[in-house]
Amino acid sequence: MKVLVTGFEPFGGDEINPSWEAVKGLPERIGTADVIKLRLPVSFRRCACPAIEAIGTHRPDAVVCVGAAGKRLEVTPERVAINVMNARQPDNDGFRPVDLPIHDDGPAAYVSTLPVKEMVACMEGAGIPSKLSNTAGMYVCNTLMYRLLDYLSRNNSGTRAGFIHVPKTLAPEELTRGLVAAIETIITKGTED
Repeated sequence: MKVLVTGFEPFGGDEINPSWEAVKGLPERIGTADVIKLRLPVSFRRCACPAIEAIGTHRPDAVVCVGAAGKRLEVTPERVAINVMNARQPDNDGFRPVDLPIHDDGPAAYVSTLPVKEMVACMEGAGIPSKLSNTAGMYVCNTLMYRLLDYLSRNNSGTRAGFIHVPKTLAPEELTRGLVAAIETIITKGTED
């Protein structure tokens, strides 16, 4: 089994991005799965391309995208990505969309194909504050989740995919521990019911 895990480059003047710090701390193997790590640009237009290329190259069984959510206090697997881009501040390319569709011909939303409820329970069991979130927002994190699920849906892929937001309040080691618990759940559980 293979799991592709992505995090983001620094953004908004920060020197680090907690999502990438958490991802790069992951071991090369979790349970029966090889872990492939990939750092992505904080860019509405470019975020999904490297991940889609990695899916083509590595043929992962699951994709777990990770991004930072500054105002959250828990690790939050996302249930839904919506077909809207909206930004209070520009991305790293200087692009600031306002109420634009991600795909003109795409559905209104996609639902994560990861076992999100079980992931929350497993992270809480490992002592990591976690709760389910029903929205990935409208910034680059949402765009990445939507584009990947759209790509996988249009290509009839059996690859499961979803998104996890991590808070800035937890240490990178704790975030990594939470991701390990989430990935262990993905390996052992099926899709969200």
